Amino acid sequence: MPNYPVIRPWQLRRTVHALDSGGLAAYPTEAVYGLGCDPLNPEAVQRLLTLKQRPMHKGLILIAAEFAQLEPWLTPLPATRRRTVLASWPGPHTWVWPVSEAVPVWLRGAHTSLAVRVTAHPLARALCAAFGGPLVSTSANPAGRRPARSPLRVHQYFPTGVDAILYGPCVGATGPTPIRDALTGEVLRPA
Repeated sequence: MPNYPVIRPWQLRRTVHALDSGGLAAYPTEAVYGLGCDPLNPEAVQRLLTLKQRPMHKGLILIAAEFAQLEPWLTPLPATRRRTVLASWPGPHTWVWPVSEAVPVWLRGAHTSLAVRVTAHPLARALCAAFGGPLVSTSANPAGRRPARSPLRVHQYFPTGVDAILYGPCVGATGPTPIRDALTGEVLRPA
């Protein structure tokens, strides 16, 4: 049985305040610490990309507390594919889902799709719920380095630039989540 973290309301409020103010937040996910921001704030997304040294054309992942937070961003899937994807959530399963051109380029990069996940991690879910929507979520590490699995490693990688850290253990997976194509089921990145 995993050792689930305690959710401290004051930590959530502080982290949501940072996100609402255009800041970057680090938080535990199923496998690694995530680095996130408000997906509708292009300046915050650019700060995140610069901090990580990640090119925009690669696109980003959005995590959510529930599918309803992601649905406005996505185009409909065939019913059988939709059932397959939804059956995998909440959990450490990331799906690349088609989106309209209205989804900002700073999120989808050079793609016509967006990577999305309904997280099962209790702190990440609570953060998305308290924020009131999905968050950009990329691993908390500079490009090419191993993802952070602790607040200490986040501090070591980013002594400045991260405005809030939601403390807790990574629970539920041992490595980055697999990424699959929502239309075909094809594995784009293995676990």
